[in-house]
Amino acid sequence: MTQNFFTEIKIPQQKIFDGLVFPKVLSPGSRNSVEFHSFTDAIKDQKPWLDSVLHQHGAILFRGFSVPTAADFNDVVDAFGYEELPYVGGAAPRTNVVGRVFTANESPPDQKIPFHHEMAQVPEYPSKLFFFCEVEPVNGGETPIVLSHVVYEKMKENYLDFVQKLEEHGLIYTRVLGEEDDPSSPIGRGWKSTFLTKEKSVAEERAAKLNMKLEWTEDGVKTIMGPIPAIKFDKTRQRKIWFNSMVAAYTGWEDARNDPVKAVTFGDGKPLPSHIIYDCLRILEDESVVIPWKEGDVLLIDNLAVLHSRRPFSSPRRVLASLCK
Repeated sequence: MTQNFFTEIKIPQQKIFDGLVFPKVLSPGSRNSVEFHSFTDAIKDQKPWLDSVLHQHGAILFRGFSVPTAADFNDVVDAFGYEELPYVGGAAPRTNVVGRVFTANESPPDQKIPFHHEMAQVPEYPSKLFFFCEVEPVNGGETPIVLSHVVYEKMKENYLDFVQKLEEHGLIYTRVLGEEDDPSSPIGRGWKSTFLTKEKSVAEERAAKLNMKLEWTEDGVKTIMGPIPAIKFDKTRQRKIWFNSMVAAYTGWEDARNDPVKAVTFGDGKPLPSHIIYDCLRILEDESVVIPWKEGDVLLIDNLAVLHSRRPFSSPRRVLASLCK
């Protein structure tokens, strides 16, 4: 079997950056079997080639393969052979579905989830993310994606002083957690599920490993993370990337416990300029690619290369996720 099992297709939403299509879209092609075992066998057989495609393009959408269930998606993730990353320290409420597969952020459908690199606010973040569309949305619910180095270059072009200050000071993220999960909030993960324990002492140990400070309150805890870098150097591609949750925190970390403006500051504690944050949001939107989900789609994202978000939707919609080291 050769990589010819995978046929590249074009869809209208793709964009070209630096001469490369984003994202790459692969399908079985008319001659090949769409049988599930053929897909997982082809992944195992063509893993080095698929890795190189992901490295070059930042994201791959697999469309038209037979992946009907969460268990099948789990087998697809397993076929790639990437190590699983436990979801410790992330903000989103999630539920384990099967194996290494979780629900994507369970916040209400009318809420938009802003652009972010997965878990950019903690030291141990996934290198790769898989998303799977089990139930296609009636409308909306897309997962827009954008290349991080493109955002960095645009921000540097428009706000050089701001970018230099970010590079010098980094960012501090602050989030107040309740004891239990709050499914009405996009950042509603309680401290027990954030740290996978019911014991405060264990939570403190796990927070310390993340370089996170905890300040206990009467009914929850304030978490303080940072200063941590807002811009990283992607050694594998030799370029700087916009690796942070600044816009997501400043525009989206809002619920009964959290004020988004206080959720993120410069690493020296000074407030961020609101107009620049909102212009960064515009740049993210302008440069993004928005592909409507189709049932059975599997989207593989290099978390160092690409930020993602979620648009509001009309139910039903079920998109599942898996995080890899």
